[in-house]
Amino acid sequence: MTIKKLVATLAIILFSFQLSFAQWTKDKGKGYYKVSAWYLESDQHYTDTGDKDPNATRTNFNFNFYGQYGLTKKWDLIAYVPFFSRTTQNDVVSGTTGDVLTEGEAVNSIGDIDLGISYGIFNKNSWALSATFTLGLPTGKSEGGSDGSFQTGDGEFNQLVQLNLGKSFNIYNQSFYGKAYFGFNNRTNDFSDQITTGIEFGTQLIKNKFWLIGRLNTIQSLHNGSLNAQNSQGSIFANNIEYVGIGGEASYYITKKLGVSLNYSSLLSGKIIAANPSISAGVFLDIK
Repeated sequence: MTIKKLVATLAIILFSFQLSFAQWTKDKGKGYYKVSAWYLESDQHYTDTGDKDPNATRTNFNFNFYGQYGLTKKWDLIAYVPFFSRTTQNDVVSGTTGDVLTEGEAVNSIGDIDLGISYGIFNKNSWALSATFTLGLPTGKSEGGSDGSFQTGDGEFNQLVQLNLGKSFNIYNQSFYGKAYFGFNNRTNDFSDQITTGIEFGTQLIKNKFWLIGRLNTIQSLHNGSLNAQNSQGSIFANNIEYVGIGGEASYYITKKLGVSLNYSSLLSGKIIAANPSISAGVFLDIK
């Protein structure tokens, strides 16, 4: 397994955890907007057999914007924009002589942008069902650095269709909600298509102030693309990525609309993907 098979999950994992799409669509003129910083430092990765291998330490960092705006009571616009993305690799130093064997590198650019629209199919008696269609735009760098493996995007245009189901409920006067989604991601440029699934549960620990959220997400490759995952044109956003990921988020409302959040995400298993956890922190505006 070479460093070119390492996937730093800059678009895929972050967007999956960020976009456990709100099953409850916004009313007209309402919205949710967040600016976040996301960071991953990875010195090991899952191979194509699911084992872990070490690699030269790479870091991925981005500033991103996520927004959901209610066009009508049933239609929402959704956007994820990583407006600054940075991929770096540390110097590779000999453990015997201390000499630098390979100098470190860095690539900066915008990342891959996702634009979507959501339709509220059903919303009654605390149950909500919606459908989401998302376009993944290849706006990031698909090749960078001296060996072409420093990327901020995968270079392919994809279309994700997703069904989302949610329910809010109370247990002993404690507020909870649950969400689940199932999606199919059609990918171009000889990438394999994907099946995406996820569940999310949240509870309000302090009324109108503090929410604690847990998530489980999966991506399964259909292995129907001809692009060689071993090379992937040197891209760290490789073909045939698979994983089972978990994450937790704490959100605190400073005011009725303004709040801050902290997110931690990790993997239970994976293939051709970074094996280290990532963290993100953000500021959000919730206009209800």
